[in-house]
Amino acid sequence: MFGGGGRPGAPAAPGLPFGGIPSELQEGVDALLAEEPDHGEPDVAFSQQQSAKERKRLSLWGLLLEYPRMLVVTTVLVIATSVGLQAGPKLTELAIDKGMVPGHRHLSVVLVIAAIYLGFVLLTSLTQRAQVRVTGRLAAGVMNDLRVKVFSHLQRLSLDFFTAEKAGVVMTRMTSDIENLQQLLQDGLAQFAVQGLTMVVITVILFTTNVTLAIITVLLVVPALLLMSLWFRVASERGYDRVRDGIANVMADLSESLHGVRVVTAHNRQRHNIVHHRNVVGEYRDANIYTAHINALYGPGTQLVGWLGQAALLGIGGEMVLHHSLSPGGLVAFFLYLNRFFAPIQLLVQQYNSFQQGQASIFKLRTLLSTEPTVTEAPDALELPPIDGEIVFDDVTFGYDPALPVVRHVDLRIAPGETVAFVGPTGAGKSTLAKLITRFYDPTSGHVRIDGHNIEDVTLDSLRRQLGVVPQEPFLFAGTIRDNLAFARPSASDAEVDEAITAVGLTELVDRLPEGVDTIVHERGQSLSSGERQLIALGRAFLAHPRVLVLDEATSNLDLQSETRIEAALDVLLEARTAVLIAHRLSTAMKADRIVVVDEGRIVEAGTHAELVARQGRYAEMYTAWVNQSEHSADVTAS
Repeated sequence: MFGGGGRPGAPAAPGLPFGGIPSELQEGVDALLAEEPDHGEPDVAFSQQQSAKERKRLSLWGLLLEYPRMLVVTTVLVIATSVGLQAGPKLTELAIDKGMVPGHRHLSVVLVIAAIYLGFVLLTSLTQRAQVRVTGRLAAGVMNDLRVKVFSHLQRLSLDFFTAEKAGVVMTRMTSDIENLQQLLQDGLAQFAVQGLTMVVITVILFTTNVTLAIITVLLVVPALLLMSLWFRVASERGYDRVRDGIANVMADLSESLHGVRVVTAHNRQRHNIVHHRNVVGEYRDANIYTAHINALYGPGTQLVGWLGQAALLGIGGEMVLHHSLSPGGLVAFFLYLNRFFAPIQLLVQQYNSFQQGQASIFKLRTLLSTEPTVTEAPDALELPPIDGEIVFDDVTFGYDPALPVVRHVDLRIAPGETVAFVGPTGAGKSTLAKLITRFYDPTSGHVRIDGHNIEDVTLDSLRRQLGVVPQEPFLFAGTIRDNLAFARPSASDAEVDEAITAVGLTELVDRLPEGVDTIVHERGQSLSSGERQLIALGRAFLAHPRVLVLDEATSNLDLQSETRIEAALDVLLEARTAVLIAHRLSTAMKADRIVVVDEGRIVEAGTHAELVARQGRYAEMYTAWVNQSEHSADVTAS
C-alpha cells in the first residue's frame, strides 16, 4: 500500500495500514536501495534425475576441486608461509657465527640480519592474512554448494525415507555435520598443510645443519611419536563416531519433544521427558569425555617424548660443541628448529581432531547422498499430457514392508469426472490407495494408470502438476495465509486467491483477521484451529486447479458447521473433476458418485449408497451403526 508520498515498506503493526516513509527519512532509504546489489534471478534447476556431478562420490578433495583457482592460491600461500616461518633460526645462526664471534664482533652484520628477519616476519604475516581470507572464501563457497546439494537430495528422496529416519538426525546433517566441515575447510586443512609442510622443511634443515643430530632425532624420537599417533588415529576415529551419533540422538530427541509439546503438556510428561533427555545427553557427554581422555593421553604424551628427546640431544650437541665439531650458532639453530619440529606435532594433533570430525561428517553426508529414492523417475520418462482423469488399479499389491502387504490384488476403474469415496475400518488400506494414485509409493506388483498411462512411466512433475492432495493432517508453512493458499501456484492472481477463499468457506476467517489474507500464521499454523488449517489446505488444493483431487479424510477435523460449508463447496468444486475421497464420515461418502468399501486391503464392495444399503453387506452394517450413533447423539443433545 502507498501513502504520504512514501514507498512500499515493511508490514505495519497488525490492524494498522502502512503510512508511508517519513519525508525526512526518504533520502536515506533511497541511498540504501541504491547500494543494494542486483542479485539477479536465482538460477535453480531441479530434476528427479541426479546429474553426473551430483552422482559423484562425496569427498573432501572433490569438494575442494570445485574451486581450482582458490585451491591453487591457497597452496601457494601455504608453501610461502611454511618456508617463511623457518627463516628465523637460520638467520639467528648466521647472526651468532658471523656477528657475535669473540674478538670479531660485527654489529652491522647483526643489524642487517635483524632487518632481513623483520622482513620475513612481515612477509609471513601478509601471506598468513591472505591465506585466511582465501580459505574463508573457499570454505564459504564449498559449504554453500554442499548445503544446496544436500537440501536438493532431501527434496528428491521418497516419503519412506522420512518415515524411517528421525527428523533430528536429518537436521544434524544440515547443521553440525556441515559446520564441522566448514571449520575444517576454513582453518583446519590450511593449518594441517602448513604444519605438515613445516615438519618436512624442518627435517631437511636439520639434516643440512648436522646429520648426526638429525639421525639421532629420527631414530630416538620419531618412532615413539609415530606409534602414539597410530594409536590416537584409531582411538579418535572410534570416539568421534560416538560423538557424531550422540549429537544426532540429542537433536532427534529435542525435535520430537518440541513437535509434540502440546501432547507432553496435556499428559504432564515434562519430568519423564527431562529424565529421558538427560540420559540421551548423558550418552553424548560420555562420548565427549572419551575423546577428551584420548586427547589428554596423546597431547601430554607427545610433549613428554619431545622434552626427553631434547634433553638427550642437548647433551650430545653440547659435547659436539666442546669438541669443535659443531658451532655454537649451529647448536642454537638446531635446537630452535628442533622446538619447531615438535610444536607442529602438537598443532597437528589438534588439527587431526578437526580432521577426524570432518571425515566423520563426510561419511554421514556421503551415506545420506548415496541413499536412493524408492520412487524413481525413469530416464526415458514421458511428459504426461493433460488428462481427463481416468484412474485404473490393475491387480495392485503393496506393503510398506514387502513381506506384509497392506493392499492386495486391487482392481478398480474410476471414470473421468467421477467422485469415488473409499470407506472402511481404520487400517484397511484406504489412505494407502490414495498414496499410490499420487505416486508417493510404487506398487509392489501391478500398475496404477491414469488415462491409460502407467504413472511409473511419466515424469513426476507432469503427474503431480495435475493432481491435488489434501492430507489428513494439514501442514502450513511459515508465511502469510495467501502464501499458503498459493503454495502450489505462487503466480496465482488476487482474484484467484479470493475465489478459492470463497469456495472453501474461508471468508469469515479472513475477514476477522487484522491483516486478512496477509496475516502471518505461526509455525506449522499453530495459531489457527485444526479446522481452519484444514480449510486452508483445501483452498490450496483447489487453487492448483488439479484434474484429479485426492482428499484423505479431509473433513475429519472439521466441526459440523465447517463440514457443512465444505460439503456445499464440494458440489461445485468437484464438478467435471475426478475426485477420490478417503471418507471418515459416511455423510461425506454419501455425496460421492460411487462408494468403494475397503477391508483388510481388499475391495469388498462397490456401488452407490442406495445400492450398497440394499445389498445388506459390509457397507450396510457400517451405515446402520452410523445411523444408530447419530440418533443416539441427537437424543442426548435433546435431553
